Amino acid sequence: MTDEPIRVVALVEMAAGHVEAGARYEDAVLALLGRYGGKVERRLRTGDGGTEVQVLTFESRAGYEAVLTDPERLALRAGLGDAAPTTRVLEVSDVP
Repeated sequence: MTDEPIRVVALVEMAAGHVEAGARYEDAVLALLGRYGGKVERRLRTGDGGTEVQVLTFESRAGYEAVLTDPERLALRAGLGDAAPTTRVLEVSDVP
């Protein structure tokens, strides 16, 4: 069985009062995706910057899972503490 490409949509809510820190964190994390066969298809923000929607693709599920456990990503998140964004991730596919 081959590991098929996957697409996810991430709905990112910045912590109240920490929009800039959250945006810097997201910039840094998204820069890591290439290590794992991932790329950003779209990145959209609300006018106040408090919410971000990201459409991401990965060459494989293993690549996506590797991003989640990347030591650099985990350290960045830990460093933010209460300022870390809250993210809901949905795996999606095209509608026929």
